[in-house]
Amino acid sequence: MKKIILLSAILFFSATQIWAQEKMYSNYPMLGDDAPAFTAESTKGTVNFPADYNTQWKVLFSHPADFTPVCTSEILELAAAQKDFDDLGVKIVVMSVDNLQSHNEWIKSMETINYKDRETFKINFPLVSDVSLQVSRAYGMIQPNGKVQANTHSTKDVRGVFIIDPKNKIQAIFFYPMNIGRNLAEIKRTIVALQTAEMEQVLIPANWNKGEDVLIPYIKYTSEEDKLTDNTNPDYYQYSWYMRFKKGSNQQ
Repeated sequence: MKKIILLSAILFFSATQIWAQEKMYSNYPMLGDDAPAFTAESTKGTVNFPADYNTQWKVLFSHPADFTPVCTSEILELAAAQKDFDDLGVKIVVMSVDNLQSHNEWIKSMETINYKDRETFKINFPLVSDVSLQVSRAYGMIQPNGKVQANTHSTKDVRGVFIIDPKNKIQAIFFYPMNIGRNLAEIKRTIVALQTAEMEQVLIPANWNKGEDVLIPYIKYTSEEDKLTDNTNPDYYQYSWYMRFKKGSNQQ
C-alpha cells in the first residue's frame, strides 16, 4: 500500500512539473488578444508599452542579440523605412535582450553605416532592453527548446514581429529564424491590409497590394433573384457565389 501511495505521489509530482513547464512556455498571446503590457528602459527612456502609443498602430520587433549581422540589416532597413511607418500612423518599438549600454553602442555604430549605398539614417525608434527576458516570455518567444542549457542559445527564438492595433489587440504575428532577415515590405503590406480591412469592412485576397480589388464578406442569399439583383452594381463582381469582389481604388 505504501508503495502505491509513493508511486502515486511521484506521478502526481511529475505531472505537476510537466504542466507547470508547459504553462510557462505556452502562455503567449494569440491573435485578437490584448498586447501584453510592460515597462522597460530603452534608448529613448522608459517605455510603457503599449500605453505610450495607446491610440496608434504599433509594431514590436524583437531581437535575440545586438551586433548580429541579420538583426543589424533589419534595424538599418527599419531606419530607412521610418517615414513609411510614420505615414501609416505606425509606431515602431524594437526590443533586444542585451543591456542599454550595448544597445547604445550598437545604434552609434549602425548610424555610421552607409547600407546599400544609401545615406546614413538616425535611428529614432526606441530599442528596449530585455535583459531579464520578461518581455520575451510575456510574448511567448522563449520556447522549450530554448531553455538555458549548456551550449544552447536561450534567446534564439526571440525573432518575433507583433502588429498591434489602436485598441491594443494583436492583429498579426510573424516569427523568423535567426539566419533569415525579415521582409519589411510584407510587414508594411500587412499593416495596410489590416487598416483597409477595418476601414472598409472587407476581406483581403492573396497577394493583395494597396489599391487592388478586395473581397466582400460572405452574404447568404435567400434566392437566385437576390444574386442577380446584387450583381447590378458595377463596382462588384464575382467568380462564384461565395467569392465576390469590390473594385479597389486602382480600378475605379
